[in-house]
Amino acid sequence: MAKNEKPQIYVQRRGNYLVPEMATDADLIQRLPIGQRIKVTVSEGRSPAKLRLYWSYLGRIVKACECAPSPEALHDVVKLHTGFVTPVLVKGFTVAVPKSISFASMSESEFDDFLATAEKWLVQTYGISIKDAFTEAAA
Repeated sequence: MAKNEKPQIYVQRRGNYLVPEMATDADLIQRLPIGQRIKVTVSEGRSPAKLRLYWSYLGRIVKACECAPSPEALHDVVKLHTGFVTPVLVKGFTVAVPKSISFASMSESEFDDFLATAEKWLVQTYGISIKDAFTEAAA
């Protein structure tokens, strides 16, 4: 976190109220001065667990199929084949540049859409769903 960057506070909506998600969020809220006007910028929080699941899924496909040198390489292939790219014109040729799936680049619902599209392509191409990847590993 940059020196001038304020820590993020995560809350969940309960009726018409925003409730701290974790104890650390409640602690940060307690530090705010009572009665002071506070600016809140609303954005969806991303799920680190879901992102870890995606990377683990890619890792298991790479291990099972030896289809790429790394999960990162397979990730780029997934983005290219699913159209998750930005077309860039270079010397008269259009080049597909893979987009980012970073927390800053997309919302949780956008990541959900990307994950569903990625899984569909991975199942069609390698025959391994997320469920299969983790069921077979447990067996």
